[in-house]
Amino acid sequence: MSITRYVSGLGIIAALLLLAACGRNGDLTVQGWIEAEFVFVGPDEQGRVETLSVREGDKVEKGQPVFTVDEDLQQADLHSAEAALANANQALMRAETLLKNKTGTQATFDQAQATQRQAEALVRQMQTRLARRKLVSPVSGTVQQVYYRPGELVPAGRPVISLLPPSNIKVRFYVPETSLAQIAYGDEVLVSCDGCAPDLKAKVSFISGSSEYTPPVIYSQDERTKLVFLIEARPEKPDALRVGQPVSVTLLPKPTAQAAK
Repeated sequence: MSITRYVSGLGIIAALLLLAACGRNGDLTVQGWIEAEFVFVGPDEQGRVETLSVREGDKVEKGQPVFTVDEDLQQADLHSAEAALANANQALMRAETLLKNKTGTQATFDQAQATQRQAEALVRQMQTRLARRKLVSPVSGTVQQVYYRPGELVPAGRPVISLLPPSNIKVRFYVPETSLAQIAYGDEVLVSCDGCAPDLKAKVSFISGSSEYTPPVIYSQDERTKLVFLIEARPEKPDALRVGQPVSVTLLPKPTAQAAK
C-alpha cells in the first residue's frame, strides 16, 4: 500500500519568512525553504518483515522490489480457498450432469454455479493478498528513511520505508501582500543557497488564496503591509536541493508593455 502524505515540520522558521530584501537589480528577494511530499510504502496487513532490499539513500526505480513480509497466514488462506474451489467445481459438475439427465433442477444448478463463482473470486482475493506481501516501489526516487528492519512486526497500514520522487520536491516561501501582483502561476523564480549551483530556477505551482499572520479583521492601510501569502514552486533541478534547506527566492520583474514592444 502506498500512501502519499504532505510533510511540513518546518513551522518553527516561519518568522524568518517575513524578511524580504531587494536584490541588486531591485528584484524582490524573500527567504524560503525546501519541502517535499514523501511516498510511504507499507503492507496492507500486519506482518513481520522478512527481507529488506534497500537502505537509506538508495535510488530505486518504479517496480523494483524493496521488502517482503511473512506470508504464512495468507498462504494458508489461499490453500483453504483453493480447496473450497475444488469442492465447488465438483458440485457444479454433478449439478450439470443431473440437469442434463433431467434428474436435477435448474435451481440446484444455478446455486452450484453461483457457489463456484464465489469460490473463484475468493481464490483471486487470496492470491492478491499473498502477492502484496512482496512490496515493490510504486515510484522512482530515493529511499529517505527505513522504519522497520527484518524480524520486526509491522502493524497494518504502517510504512516500512519512505521514498522521495524528485518531482515531489518544492520550494516554499512567503511574499508580502504588496508584492502579490508581481507573481502568477507558471512564473519563474530564481533559487539560491549556500553551496548551491548557480542559476537554479523554479516555476510557481501554488499561490495561497488566503493571507497568514494577520487576524481576520478589517485591515487598516498599515496592517495590510503585514499580510503575507504562501507560494510554492517546483524546481527545474530538484536533485540540486535538499529537504529542509533554507534558500533565497528572487521574484523576477514582469516585462512592461513598453519593453514587450
